[in-house]
Amino acid sequence: MSSGLIRSVTTDDAAAICEIYNYYIENTCISFEYDPVSVEEMTRRISTTTESYPWIVYEQQGKIIGYAYANKYAVREAYKGTLEVTIYTENGNGEKGLGTKLYQHLFDLIDNTTSAHTLMSIIALPNEASVKLHEKLGFEKAGRFKEVGFKFDQWVDVGHWQKML
Repeated sequence: MSSGLIRSVTTDDAAAICEIYNYYIENTCISFEYDPVSVEEMTRRISTTTESYPWIVYEQQGKIIGYAYANKYAVREAYKGTLEVTIYTENGNGEKGLGTKLYQHLFDLIDNTTSAHTLMSIIALPNEASVKLHEKLGFEKAGRFKEVGFKFDQWVDVGHWQKML
């Protein structure tokens, strides 16, 4: 893997993150959003998330090619020890180890800056690459919900993967 920089996100990264994320919105069932996210909306999401949780980007030669962040898993108080983690990489960027490197850095930040006990990842299925990445990093399949999303004229299953810290 060529040299890159992992750093904390800033709101100046919103446009680059939109470029990565909107591909998945417009072309896949990986994201359950239907409409592309504006730079303004992504700026708001970054600001809101980073008030409490880590969000990082992988920058290579001045270009963001991936990002990962943690956020609350659910709104009820009893869930406060559980975080949802999310990762996206630039479409077509098959750089070996990028997802692992991003997630390992994120997990270190979570360990050092939160009181999280459990990490959850919610994966639209099928998504072999995401399942492999999460299982490689110690996540275990906790459940599958059949046909809970509907996008591009098809029903989509969702899997929950869990990692105890």
